[in-house]
Amino acid sequence: MYIDKYNRQKAIEYAKKWAFKRNPNYYNFDSIGGDCTNFISQCLYEGSKTMNYTNTYGWYYKSANDKSPSWTGVQFLYNFLINNKGLGPIANVSNQTDVQIGDIIQLSFDNTTFSHSLIIVEKENNKTLVASHTFDTYGRNINSYSYKKIRFIHILGVQKD
Repeated sequence: MYIDKYNRQKAIEYAKKWAFKRNPNYYNFDSIGGDCTNFISQCLYEGSKTMNYTNTYGWYYKSANDKSPSWTGVQFLYNFLINNKGLGPIANVSNQTDVQIGDIIQLSFDNTTFSHSLIIVEKENNKTLVASHTFDTYGRNINSYSYKKIRFIHILGVQKD
């Protein structure tokens, strides 16, 4: 296995194209809990082009009924990215200064559970601009959100065969 580069530009191009609409190749989870992490996984896939089909602990999407918990679940995606030892994207916890475009932000609105995922689409000076689904947005300043906790996830690369 080797670590390949994560294509940040492809990830944010995908985010720009699909921020305000839904790719018909993926189920829209808006009506059953939200589509934010599904959208973020799609962006990550565009930048990595590698899924991990490991049962339970992998990261993949075949259909609405055949996907890993990490494809659509906020905490599950975090756990996968931070702990992944197999195929697919790998990441570490970072801070706002060190994250780049294509990296992930997760928010907690109740100070207990992280429940919203976003992708960084632009960084300029002290501004971090994001895109997301459920509350569809592109180019929104992360500081315009009202949240209790925030975590930054920096994509280190993509493990491939």
